[in-house]
Amino acid sequence: MKRRFFLLTLLASTSAVRAADSVTTTDSDWKGYTKQSFDFEGHKAFVVVPKEAAAGKPWVWRTSFPDFHAEVDVELVKGGFHIAHVDVVSMLGCDESLAIMDRFYDLVRKQWGLSAKPALEGVSRGGLHAYRYAATRPDRVACIYADTPVMQLKTWPLKHAGAKGPLADALKFYGFADEAALIAYDGDPLDLLEPIAKAKIPLRHVVSPNDLVVPAEENTLEAKRRLEKLGWEMDVLIVDSATTLNEGHHFPLVGIPESVAFIRKHAGE
Repeated sequence: MKRRFFLLTLLASTSAVRAADSVTTTDSDWKGYTKQSFDFEGHKAFVVVPKEAAAGKPWVWRTSFPDFHAEVDVELVKGGFHIAHVDVVSMLGCDESLAIMDRFYDLVRKQWGLSAKPALEGVSRGGLHAYRYAATRPDRVACIYADTPVMQLKTWPLKHAGAKGPLADALKFYGFADEAALIAYDGDPLDLLEPIAKAKIPLRHVVSPNDLVVPAEENTLEAKRRLEKLGWEMDVLIVDSATTLNEGHHFPLVGIPESVAFIRKHAGE
């Protein structure tokens, strides 16, 4: 199944419709910076432009919820990073969404001149996109910074009572016949850590110990254990459970200076 997954992903990437040479954008304000928004193949997309780009034009690629916990991104934009996003979050990292991401990558690199290896940032379900993209395109990823990321569909949306809509999306976009097919699937991020470890992609997660939506034990901490067996590591920051809200899934962001430094070190060179 894993071999088939990689072959299908490679075919989706190489046979994809060529990305547009350029797009027309609409400017707006994003926390004091210019946000250039546009439609990309029917998906909302944007690039936030720094006042002065850092050497090499480093960038952060937000895979989900780009305005949530944006404190790290604000500091990076101040330092010359671009921020980019294409909204394929409902597709939950399926092969089709990765192909769209490929074409978006080609577009923003050409139109904005961005670097070859962005920092991928995945919040919650955006972890699916970040890790499945990195596992199949490791040469395009400088590092991954994730906030309560989903690392397997079998925990979220399958086990969470409030995720019926996303569960239907997972069945639809992955082409699962039923929930049993989802359970049997072995193409989740947890199953695809070997190429990430082999490429030595730096990893940093911020999680909650009492997260009932995306339990850390079954997602981030399980990924950490598997990576260690593969000879690689993950930096995990665990927040104080007393500060959490919404079933432990939300909390005031901590470790901001360290996360900014992590991304600058690995994506800013």
